Amino acid sequence: MFSLGTNAGIGLTIDTGKSASILLVEDDVDIALVMESWLRSQRYSVQVAKSGEEALQILQDSRFDILILDWMLPGLSGLQVCQHARREGDNCLIIMLTNKAHVAEKEIALDAGADDYLTKPFNLRELSARLRALLRRPKLFRGFTYQIKDLILDCSKFTVQKGGVDVPLLPREFALLEFLMRNADVVFSPEEILNNVWASEAQASPDTIRTYIKKLRRKLDTPGRLSMFRTVHSVGYCLDSDNV
Repeated sequence: MFSLGTNAGIGLTIDTGKSASILLVEDDVDIALVMESWLRSQRYSVQVAKSGEEALQILQDSRFDILILDWMLPGLSGLQVCQHARREGDNCLIIMLTNKAHVAEKEIALDAGADDYLTKPFNLRELSARLRALLRRPKLFRGFTYQIKDLILDCSKFTVQKGGVDVPLLPREFALLEFLMRNADVVFSPEEILNNVWASEAQASPDTIRTYIKKLRRKLDTPGRLSMFRTVHSVGYCLDSDNV
């Protein structure tokens, strides 16, 4: 399934100075033992669940910085665990491990709320590199509520309202809107948006940003009015507070 490589990396800590905590959800005992040993050697704090159901039970009482989810679990799948975590407002970082190499299936995982994915077989050093990249990304400002006129985004409840009406957003759409509202009226290039919202540049491109801006326009703009998501030609995008 994976190889170790030759050089060990160094795990990152979170803002409190403590080692980042990981919930590893893997039903293959041998694979789980190898991964747990590797992650601990990288100075992460690791807990293991052998099923999706066990993972949800653990998540009821504990919070983690990162979830590593095997997609193909017996019973509740890793994808379902990911979706449940996002519905409950859990903003932890999520990596999906999958045998599914097709772009459409990877898109399903990312739209369900995963921040990154690794296709089996993979090198454990690559897993460590992905973890370090994820932990360098700024998190959502948990507990914050942003309001611009009648547009309200609640990070703790993972909800968005426009004109008093709930607007359901996919996790990636929510993260993009949160970033733009937090930096209203500031123009960002597609590359800057990728670095702040997407887990790694390998997952997305400027075309991806355009696609998600269009999705937000369809869901949040008022027909017949200028879009609140302003495109600055050859520069980038911003949320224009005057047009909300």
